[in-house]
This record gives sequence, structure tokens and C-alpha cells, in this order.
Amino acid sequence: MKSLFLLFSGLIIGLWTSWPGLIIPNNWKCFMDIIDKSSKEQISLKAALAISPNYLLKGKGNTKISKIRVVSDACFR
Repeated sequence: MKSLFLLFSGLIIGLWTSWPGLIIPNNWKCFMDIIDKSSKEQISLKAALAISPNYLLKGKGNTKISKIRVVSDACFR
């Protein structure tokens, strides 16, 4: 039980440290808007500016997790 508590508290603290805006509802609206627009082939300027050049140059390593990270960086930081 103690190790489970430590695991979850570490996960929550780690996510909050990386993305402090994670608990703000307006940022979740931004996240959902970018997801909706990207499915329609329209991307916001905020998300486009958050993409690092290294992400664009690699090209092949663009998995779903890395795409979620880019969108999360755009909205939650």
C-alpha cells in the first residue's frame, strides 16, 4: 500500500512539475481544440510554434506519444 501511494504521488508530482497548467480547465479546452483542429488538417499557431526543430527533422520517430507531448507542451506550459 505504501509503495502504491509513493508511485501515484510521484506520478502526480512529476506531471505537475512538467506541465503546471495541467489542473486549469481552460488549458484542457486548448488541448481538445488542437486535437479537433488537427483531425480536420488545421493546426493552431500556438501548437505550430511549440514544435521543436528536432521533432521535425527526425520525422520517423513521431509516435502518438510524442504527438501528445507536443500538444501538451503547447497548452499546459
